[in-house]
Amino acid sequence: MFNIRLIQKTDNKMTAHLIRTVMTEYGACGAGFSIQDPEVDAMFENYHRAGHFYFVIEQDKKIVGGAGIGPLVGSTDTKICELKKMYFFPELRGKGLGSKLLALLLQKAKESGYDKCYLETLNSMNEAQVLYQKFDFKKLSKPMGNTGHFGCDAWYLRAL
Repeated sequence: MFNIRLIQKTDNKMTAHLIRTVMTEYGACGAGFSIQDPEVDAMFENYHRAGHFYFVIEQDKKIVGGAGIGPLVGSTDTKICELKKMYFFPELRGKGLGSKLLALLLQKAKESGYDKCYLETLNSMNEAQVLYQKFDFKKLSKPMGNTGHFGCDAWYLRAL
């Protein structure tokens, strides 16, 4: 049984472990990747404010997946949010939970007043790109904003 819920302060350690484990799996460990973001160790504090939210997927009291939304860093358009740190342990993939979580996030983003959602990923994250395209994200030729994630090589945008 899986439970999707908002992140809690007590989830910080397990969420950081999830992010670091999955990013390492894809070789996204060095400079220019979100694994280096200071927020990784304090996800609750960073997503517990206006215009930000992060949901975790819990199974047997362990965090096995998660994703969030926040304003696109470096953008002058306050109506563009960014899908952030969407990661799942391998045993969670292919069960439809990515679709369920992404639908929830996009609805929350729209309710929060955003009208577009941007994301950055890696071309090697094939399963993720299939999910994004299923949700009508359109591939861009270059990044938007100034996230500092210069290691990413695939960018998407979707109207809400």
